[in-house]
Amino acid sequence: MSETFRALMIVDNEGKPKAEFRDLTVAELPDHDVLVEVAFSTLNYKDGLAVSGKGRIARRLPMVAGIDIAGTVVESRSDEWKAGDKVVLNGWGLSETEWGGYSRFQRVKPEWLIRLPDAFSFQDAMAIGTAGYTAALCVNALEAWGAIQPGGKEVLVTGAAGGVGSTAISLLSTKGYTVTASTGRPETHEYLGGLGATNFIDRATLSEKGGPLQKERWAGAVDSVGSTTLANVLSQTVYGGAVAACGLAGGADLPGTVLPHILRSVALLGVDSVMAPRAKREAAWKTLAEHLDKTHLESMTTVAGMSDLPKLANDILAGQIRGRVVIDISK
Repeated sequence: MSETFRALMIVDNEGKPKAEFRDLTVAELPDHDVLVEVAFSTLNYKDGLAVSGKGRIARRLPMVAGIDIAGTVVESRSDEWKAGDKVVLNGWGLSETEWGGYSRFQRVKPEWLIRLPDAFSFQDAMAIGTAGYTAALCVNALEAWGAIQPGGKEVLVTGAAGGVGSTAISLLSTKGYTVTASTGRPETHEYLGGLGATNFIDRATLSEKGGPLQKERWAGAVDSVGSTTLANVLSQTVYGGAVAACGLAGGADLPGTVLPHILRSVALLGVDSVMAPRAKREAAWKTLAEHLDKTHLESMTTVAGMSDLPKLANDILAGQIRGRVVIDISK
């Protein structure tokens, strides 16, 4: 396979990361065991940081960006995979230490892959992407802890209009939970209500410093914001409740106290999507296949070409992206 194909790479530009399109051949790809033809990828917050150059996501350069892959196995030196298998890949250091999905072809390790669920097309899978898969990990974690009950006290979702938040709302509402959405954009209320949110709270009320123990309200929460928002959410969670934390859009600090944990037995559940073991990944995708409303998925998704990525990267960092953006690698 000697033909060239286009990839979006992060390169060194006088000591700073810079995104640029380059032509590659299969021979230039990493020497991993499975060659995948990539159909679609996604745009996540981390992708925005990498492509815009506003965050040092790539730990070595040059680096093909893109943390998600949906495509078809072309060649395999692994007994686990064969040509024609439809696969999904999320995380595993793509765009950081391993070449990622913004490329027509990519070589990957066999243990990184899971089979594309029958319920989803490639485009569906990338409409979900790392953001939606992370949301499913969070919902599974809250349910496993036993803190939330369908029809019970409210479950809060912060960063509600983003990819994690949108999918979390859809999953929770479909499962019968009462969902409150935290957002700073009133114009998204109709959209979030369509996904199943029944109440709304202005994110500003959670981003301002509050007391260590506030009025109990949330049985549980999915938080992708971190920092003061997470501290306030913990301080408002009911006795025995739990918060699944998976992001840091508002900051990596946690300016809170231990009081919610030791006086109200509130659990902080850390959720990692990058290095999660296969069993958790498969359970998350099973949750998505069984409970994600396809009409919700369509309403939260837009499709763009790889050529649009430089602009979209800045848009997602500016909070101007609603829901999920699927990247068509052929465009």
